[in-house]
Amino acid sequence: MFFQESFFEFYTKVKLSLEDGTFAKLTLAKTIGNTDLMNIYVRPVVEEGILKMELKFKFQQEEQVEIHSIDNTKDVLVQYINNPFMSAILFTTEFDLTYKLNKKRAVSIIQKGNTFGNASEVLLDYLNR
Repeated sequence: MFFQESFFEFYTKVKLSLEDGTFAKLTLAKTIGNTDLMNIYVRPVVEEGILKMELKFKFQQEEQVEIHSIDNTKDVLVQYINNPFMSAILFTTEFDLTYKLNKKRAVSIIQKGNTFGNASEVLLDYLNR
C-alpha cells in the first residue's frame, strides 16, 4: 500500500501525543464520493487498566464502536486511507496535525495551531494514576 509508510509516520505523532499527555482526539474525514461510512473518531479508553483506543465508525444510519490496542489501531486506520478517507486530523493541546491526500493522491502533512486547550480526560486520568 502506497500510503502505508507516510500514514505510519503520521501515527508516530499520535503515539507521542498519547505518551506526553497532549492527545485530544483523532478524526478520519473527507470521504471520496458519497459513502456510507462518513467519519471515524478515535479517542483513548482504559480497559482492564490498559490504555487502548476506541474507534467510533460513523455511518449515515448508525454507529459502530471497536476497541483496539494503540499499535493495532494504526493497522486498522490505514485500511481506510484513500478508501474512503482523504484526511486524518490529530488534535493535541500543542498543535493540530493534518494528514491529507490531494486529487493526485500526493500526501501532505501540515501542522497548525491547536484547536483544543485540554487533552483527553481519560488519557490524563490514566497518566496520573
